[in-house]
Amino acid sequence: MVTIARICLQSLLKLVNSVLGMVGIAMVLYGLWMVRVWLRDMDSSSVDQYDAAAAAAPWFICTFLGAGVFLCAITCMGYLAAKFAHGCCLSCYMLIIFIVLLLETAMAADILLNSDWEKDLPYDTTGKFHDFKDFVKSNFDMFKWIGLLIVLAQGFSILLALALRSVEPNQGSSYDSEEECPPARLPLINPNEPLEYIVAAKNNNWNSNK
Repeated sequence: MVTIARICLQSLLKLVNSVLGMVGIAMVLYGLWMVRVWLRDMDSSSVDQYDAAAAAAPWFICTFLGAGVFLCAITCMGYLAAKFAHGCCLSCYMLIIFIVLLLETAMAADILLNSDWEKDLPYDTTGKFHDFKDFVKSNFDMFKWIGLLIVLAQGFSILLALALRSVEPNQGSSYDSEEECPPARLPLINPNEPLEYIVAAKNNNWNSNK
């Protein structure tokens, strides 16, 4: 019964963890598309050396790509933790997901409570940050459900990893049980054979050798 529950928890954790993987892949693809558009605009526009140096570090595109790669790495780690169900891997996975949840909560609170949150960010020379912000505003209902799905997937991943860690098989239980019930050993002397016969046989052998 424990083995069946462990297999079910592993499958559920892999399934829920795949949601983060799909989000990470989508972010990487969108970031690569932004890089392609930015490079095309840089080639077609005639900018001076100062503007080119300023546009050489698009922080928003790099951050977007880094977040996507980070989510993909978390997905790989979650898959390995679900496959091997090792306590250390599951603990590290839960800790990373919890830290990501705290960061997301802090960012959401800053956006909702601080009306001038855009001033805390560096200036984006590519203009992709404003394009992405306008895209989110125009499709706010869709992004709201996507964000809720991501948060639920992360919280459910923590619960599944915790449950899988609790049903981890104890490697020392079989060893202890074997020590408590040691295997029966065969007697050196057959108890069914009379002791007098054994002594007599030994004396006869000793006399013949002498």
